[in-house]
Amino acid sequence: MTYRFLGVTGCPTGIAHTFMAAEALEKAAEEKGVSMKVETHGQRGTENQFTAQEIKDAEVIIIAADKNVDIDRFHGKKVINVSVSKGIKNPNELIDRAISGDVAVYKGSGEATASNNDNNDQGSANIWHQLYVHLMNGVSHMLPLVVAGGVMIAVSFMFGIYSADPESSQYNVIAEQMNTIGGLAMGLMVPVLSAYIAQSIGNRPGLIIGFIVGMIADTNGTGFLGGIVGGFLAGGLVLLLMKALKNLPKSLDGLKAIFLVPVLGIFIGGFAMWYLSVPMEAINQGMMNFLSSFQDSNPLLLGLIVGVMSAFDMGGPVNKAAYVTGTALLAQGNFLFMAGVSAACIVPPLATGFSVLFARRQYSQAEASAGYVNFLLGSTHITEGAIPFAAKRPFTIIPILMVGSSIAAMLTHTFKVEVPAPHGGFIVLPVVTHAFLWVLAILIGAVISGFLMALEQKRHQRKNSAEQAAAVPVQKEQPASEEQGSLLETNQIHLQQKLGSKDEVLTFIAEKAKELNIAADAETVVSGLQKRESEGSTGMENGIAIPHVKSETIQQAKLMVVQLAEGINWPAMDGKPTDFVISILVPDGSSSEHLDILSALSRKLMNQAFIDQLKASQSEAEIKELLLGGVKK
Repeated sequence: MTYRFLGVTGCPTGIAHTFMAAEALEKAAEEKGVSMKVETHGQRGTENQFTAQEIKDAEVIIIAADKNVDIDRFHGKKVINVSVSKGIKNPNELIDRAISGDVAVYKGSGEATASNNDNNDQGSANIWHQLYVHLMNGVSHMLPLVVAGGVMIAVSFMFGIYSADPESSQYNVIAEQMNTIGGLAMGLMVPVLSAYIAQSIGNRPGLIIGFIVGMIADTNGTGFLGGIVGGFLAGGLVLLLMKALKNLPKSLDGLKAIFLVPVLGIFIGGFAMWYLSVPMEAINQGMMNFLSSFQDSNPLLLGLIVGVMSAFDMGGPVNKAAYVTGTALLAQGNFLFMAGVSAACIVPPLATGFSVLFARRQYSQAEASAGYVNFLLGSTHITEGAIPFAAKRPFTIIPILMVGSSIAAMLTHTFKVEVPAPHGGFIVLPVVTHAFLWVLAILIGAVISGFLMALEQKRHQRKNSAEQAAAVPVQKEQPASEEQGSLLETNQIHLQQKLGSKDEVLTFIAEKAKELNIAADAETVVSGLQKRESEGSTGMENGIAIPHVKSETIQQAKLMVVQLAEGINWPAMDGKPTDFVISILVPDGSSSEHLDILSALSRKLMNQAFIDQLKASQSEAEIKELLLGGVKK
C-alpha cells in the first residue's frame, strides 16, 4: 500500500505519549480522508517501521517526538518536526499543514530550516540532553578500545615491567608485540571519542573532521578532555559549514560532501585545536615545577596535590604533569614521589570496579563489564579505564575520584612507601618497600571513591539499591487471586480523594502500590514518577493525567486510578485542572504482552465519549470494566 503521509512518534519513556500521538495522527488523517502510517519509538524499540519504498512514495513525514530518531533517511523529503505533545494536541493542524504542502525539505547532515523545526520551545533542558546524547555516542564507541587495549598492555607486563624494552634483560618479543598492539588501541581512544561525538552532531562529515581534530588533541597531549572539546568543536563546525554552503547549486552536493566540508573543516578545526593545545605545554611545565617544589613538604599536602592532579584528567596533561615529574625524580633516586603518583593513578579504575560491585543494578551490562575489567586495568596502573565512567558526568565523578586518589597518595606518603618503577601497578610489588601498606592505602582510597560513586549513580538513576528493595518484606499471606494476574482490580481504584497537589497524588499512588504489593518500596516509585514529570508533564486534556514509571521494584504491570474530589494544578495541554489520574506502573524488562496492553489503553484515552463515560462513573467496578474493555489479557 502507498501512504500519502508517514508519521514518527516517540517520547522519552515510550509508554504513553508515544502511542497517544500515534493514535491522534492516525485519527486526524482518517477524518480528513488521507492515508497515513505511523512508526512508534517506544519501550520495545521501533515498531511499524517504514520500508525504503514507503519513504520514497510519501509526500510528507510528520515527526512528533521528544527523542532522537533516524531522520537522515528522510533526506530530500518534506519533513515536519515537532514535539510529541503537539502530535497529541494539534494533530489536525499538522495534517492540514502536510496537506497544504507548505513544508520545508529536509536536506540531511543535520541541516534543517528554522521553519521546519517547531521543537525549539523545549528549553535548555533539551539542549543539555542533546549534548549528553552526543557525548555518550563518543563514549560508547571509545569504551571497547580502552578495555581491549588496556588488557593487552596489562598482560604484557606479566612478562616483566621492562619486557617490552629491547634494551632490557627482561625483554620478550611477545610482550613487546602485545604492548605495542595495546598501545595502538589506547592511542585511538581520544580520536575515536572526538570523532563519534562529532558524528552524532554532524553525521558522516563530522566523523571525518572529528577524527583529525581528535588526533591533534591526542598528539598535543590534551587527553580525553581535549577529545571532548574537539568532538563538539568538529560537530559544531560541520553544522556551520553546512549552513554556510546551503545555497550552493544542488549539482555541487557531491563536491560539498567529499571536498568542501572535509577540507574546510580540517583546516579550520585543525588549526583551532592546534592553537588550543599550545598553552597546555606551558601549563604542564609550570605544573611540573610546582610539584617538584612540594616533594619535601608535608605528606598530606603533597598527597592531596598529587591525588587531585592524577585523577583530574586521567591520562591528560594534568595527570601527565604529575607522572612525568615522578619519573624525573626517579632518575634522581627519589622513589617516594612516584609511589604517591602510582597509587593515585591506580585508584580511579579500581574505584569504578568497586562502584559496580556496590551498585550493580544501577549500571548497564556494558558498564558493569567495563567496571569488572577495570580491576585488572587498575591493578596494572592503567588509569584510562575510568575515563568512560568519568566522561558521562565529569563534574560529579571526577571530584569523587580525586577524593580516593588523594587519600591513597596521602597514606602512601605517610607510610613512606617507595616505588622504584614508573609503571606496572601491583606487578612491581616485589620491588616496593612497605608493599602491604601501599596496597592497603590504594584499596582504602578506591573503596571510598567507589562507595561515593555508587551513591552518585543511585542518585542519578533516581533509584534505591537492590538491597533496599529486597529488604521490604512481601506479605506471604496474600491469597493467590486474580489480583496478581490482572492489570487492574477494584482495590487499585480510589474515588473522591482529597489531594491538593500533583506531588501528593504521586506519593499517594506510590504508597498504595507498596500497600498492595505492586511495588517493593514507595520511595523508588515516587522518585521514578517525579523524574518522568520533570521530563515533561503527563497532564493530558479534559482533566486527565497519566503519570507512568518503569522500575525494578515493580513486580507486575499494573494500573492505579485516582479520582480527585477537586481539580488540581497539573500542567495540561488545555490548561484545565486535573481531576482524574490513571497511573501506569511497569516493571523493568516488562513483557511485550504488558506493553501491548499499555499501548491499547493509551489509545482508548483519545476517545472523547470514552473519557466522558469514565469521568461520570462513580463505581470502581464500572471504571475497571471501562479501562479493561477490549484490552484484557
